[in-house]
Amino acid sequence: MNWMLVTVVVAVVLLYFWYATIVSRRNAAEEALSGIDVQLKKRTDLIPNILKIAARFMEHEQALLTEITRLRTEVLQAAESGGGAGTEKRFELEAALESKLSGLMVAVENYPDLKSHTNMMEAQRVYADVEEHISAARRSYNAAGRRFKDAIQIFPGNVIAAVMGLKPLPFFEVAEAERAPVNADDFLKP
Repeated sequence: MNWMLVTVVVAVVLLYFWYATIVSRRNAAEEALSGIDVQLKKRTDLIPNILKIAARFMEHEQALLTEITRLRTEVLQAAESGGGAGTEKRFELEAALESKLSGLMVAVENYPDLKSHTNMMEAQRVYADVEEHISAARRSYNAAGRRFKDAIQIFPGNVIAAVMGLKPLPFFEVAEAERAPVNADDFLKP
């Protein structure tokens, strides 16, 4: 009888520790996603300044500037709608925005007055810095998401996750189009 009681107590304690691990890892993944949000907010706050500076010089790039503005608005709306299934859609919008902003930064090279403008040079430096921070935050999120996924897929975590209704978080992945080599000539044509 004592062995049975000890076995039940040990099993309950082990299940509790696994449950605590799952909760801890889910919270870490959500914290990492919040870190991405902070960096993306910095970028969306920076975009109006870049567009104002660029608009003064880049009359021929009006469609690109308009598209960046539209994407920024959609990203902000997706961020307000929260996580869940919207996280994957938001990742897609962020990738499209990042692509357009990169195109803008390359297009700046065609405008010597803009390229040498002090405010634009500072904006480009800040933009590059923010993009580096976004990249680091995405790596952190993916690592935390993997640890959470491992915790809910390994027994007994899979049983606990099923009871709690937990699903793995989506990984941030680069869009297929972004994996292709970049042809800089496409951005440098007048």
